[in-house]
Amino acid sequence: MDLRRLRLLHELARLGSMRAVADELGVTTSTVSQQLAVLAREVGAELVEPAGRRVRLTPAGRRLAGHAVTILAAVEAARLDLDPHAEPAGTVRVAGFATAVRRSLLPAAADLAAHHPAVRLRIHEHEPAEAYALLAADEVDLALTYDYHLAPAPADRTVEAVPLWSAAWGLGVPADGPPATGASPEVFARYAAHDWIVNSRNTADELVVRAIAAMADFEPRIEHRADSLELVQDMIVAGLGVGLLPADQPTLPGVRLLPLTGPEARLRSYAVVRRGRAGWPPLALVLDLLRARAGAG
Repeated sequence: MDLRRLRLLHELARLGSMRAVADELGVTTSTVSQQLAVLAREVGAELVEPAGRRVRLTPAGRRLAGHAVTILAAVEAARLDLDPHAEPAGTVRVAGFATAVRRSLLPAAADLAAHHPAVRLRIHEHEPAEAYALLAADEVDLALTYDYHLAPAPADRTVEAVPLWSAAWGLGVPADGPPATGASPEVFARYAAHDWIVNSRNTADELVVRAIAAMADFEPRIEHRADSLELVQDMIVAGLGVGLLPADQPTLPGVRLLPLTGPEARLRSYAVVRRGRAGWPPLALVLDLLRARAGAG
């Protein structure tokens, strides 16, 4: 089997159409179709079938595309062994949460554009669980994720996580609300009767809220869920509840941020890759830039 044809099949499985494969690889649609037909003859099985005005993989095509991931990765690893100092080139697919994209990835993108124009980033905004799923499906090369030290992410031996930076979070409350000082459970206790706001696409902050509330001997009444931190602040101003907010970002008028200590609510960010993939030159370069940015911060 020709590796170039296997790559075409892999890209068809990933992108879903021959036109998208042709655009991605800079060839014509007819070239993609012809080369996949040759591959089908090589393996002795039909690999694609009509689906309306498009095509889709047959069961045999899906199985071979699965093997292609392993085969192409092994070939890439062999190329790295033979030419580890080659100038990085290629597209690094990234799924990450918004704060890490702004704080870590966009500065790296600027550095790539200035010094390594052959390396491109394809960025999708996702919460950690979504990013991990995309990484496991080989739909992205890099996941920017987070957890809290009070709600650590479960260990996963199939990935490698590089710590980047951490940030303290506080309790966002209405500016005219009762003041609260002391350790985190004491602060939470002053707002035990309030409604609480947590993330709609991740459970990490809810676990932190429940953990600290348990230390204060109450069950938080979680009434609202929102992904946008700006929306969380708007809801606090509207008197709909209280919720966790990053301590290193400005708050809206009408929101007071109460510090949380003993224990802290500290978010920890990570760059996560599939085990064995970090040596791919474009990905290794991006990881180095993220580490440097984290160290400088």
